[in-house]
Amino acid sequence: MLGLCSILCVLIAWRVARAPRPFIRRLIFLLVHCCYRLRLRGRHHIPVRGPALVVCNHVSFMDALVIGGASPRPLRFLMDRPIYESPWLNWLFRLVGAIPVESDRRDPGSVRRALQEVSRALRGGEVVMLFPEGRLTPDGDVQTFRRGLETILARDPVPVIPAGLAGLWGSWTSHRDGRALTKRPRRFRARVALCFGEPIPPRLARRDRMEAKVRALKAEADRWACPLEAASPRRDHD
Repeated sequence: MLGLCSILCVLIAWRVARAPRPFIRRLIFLLVHCCYRLRLRGRHHIPVRGPALVVCNHVSFMDALVIGGASPRPLRFLMDRPIYESPWLNWLFRLVGAIPVESDRRDPGSVRRALQEVSRALRGGEVVMLFPEGRLTPDGDVQTFRRGLETILARDPVPVIPAGLAGLWGSWTSHRDGRALTKRPRRFRARVALCFGEPIPPRLARRDRMEAKVRALKAEADRWACPLEAASPRRDHD
């Protein structure tokens, strides 16, 4: 019996070593479910095979873990280089294939190198996730999308799957009530909703159109994750 268990452990370790990303995705999905009451919709919109982009609003430093764990396929995702180089998590980011990016002002050529890696991933049939706002939201609302999405599609025209995330605004990993990660965690098992929309053909995936899609999906996610806030009228932003 002990010998059989040992063989099984070796086989599992060998399988994980050969393909770590699916295993890590499932592990992250389990951890996210332990931390949050998670509701998902539209996961089937992510294609079973072939390249695609996933774009989502950016609420907190947990976003990539929630979306990456919820995706039925492993995701490559763009992230800020300072976070990527975190001494505690760099090994994990490398293992899952995160793509670091820094502003050209701080690191000339960083954006070009990141775009080249995104292109290699898409041409290799992978799914890449990015946050077109380029930063965490300062007020909980979706910010204006930047040009990176259109730059990527000009090089590699692939389907774009919009997604809307709600429930993480107000967590210690968001910018509500102070800078993210500078506050003590106050919530556990909060409601978090993630809605994926139908794939948009690359010729139609303009910034304004995708921003509108993400806003609509976020509003849908808000209705479950934050029912009181979704029901109350919000003041328009200038």
